[in-house]
Amino acid sequence: MKLQIKKSSLFFAVAVLFSFILTNVMAAELKPDIKKILDNVDRLYRSEHSFATLEMRIETPDWKRNLEINVWASGLDKTFIRILAPQKDKGVATLRIQNDMWNFFPKIDKVMKVPPSMMMGSWMGSDFTNDDLVKESTFLKDYESKLTTPDSKSPDNVNFYIELKPKERTASVWDKIILVVNKENSIPVRQEYYDEKGIKVRELLFKDVRKFGIKSLPAIMELTPLNKPGHKTVIEYKELKFDRVDENIFSQISLQKRI
Repeated sequence: MKLQIKKSSLFFAVAVLFSFILTNVMAAELKPDIKKILDNVDRLYRSEHSFATLEMRIETPDWKRNLEINVWASGLDKTFIRILAPQKDKGVATLRIQNDMWNFFPKIDKVMKVPPSMMMGSWMGSDFTNDDLVKESTFLKDYESKLTTPDSKSPDNVNFYIELKPKERTASVWDKIILVVNKENSIPVRQEYYDEKGIKVRELLFKDVRKFGIKSLPAIMELTPLNKPGHKTVIEYKELKFDRVDENIFSQISLQKRI
């Protein structure tokens, strides 16, 4: 009888221990590494070096406009953008090196430095800001982050929701950003931007995951300003390579080169 009681006690102890281990393993699996996810999103289209050809489609209630663009990037500190078409915008270029940014306008043959106060301004009349395009700020470095839940009452078992709040030193017009990423591959699904009143004012959707070299990532980014009916800007990556780029491209000489 005593032996049977001891066996029962041992079985119960083992069961409790197994349950404890299983619960902790499941909890670890459910709790994402937010820093790793943010770093992945920050570097998704860049890596150490990258070169891209993309199309930007700008839509408003009154007009539509298509731009063909080349983008070079070196890590998170350097970005060079040049417009190839249409003809009237051909040669317009943007250069960022760390915290400094310049635009070159061939029609007036002038380089203009972009002040920090203009980083949240529109890039070439699109719904994307200068900061969106050249990535001066990053989610990992410039935002406080925490795991959150969707506003919808419907459960979402496919995605993680991360709330991002700009740090005190971060220049941002957003009170918060909600980043939604796929649990399985950490690929972004959308970003929601909220003003100081807690109103969602724009939404960035990531669509059409394709293979570009060693990476699978969304080929299309669709940005809609919710406070501007009929406005939308779509970026579609036509080509994206993660090869080493010539560092000489990140210079004022390249900025003023006519094509």
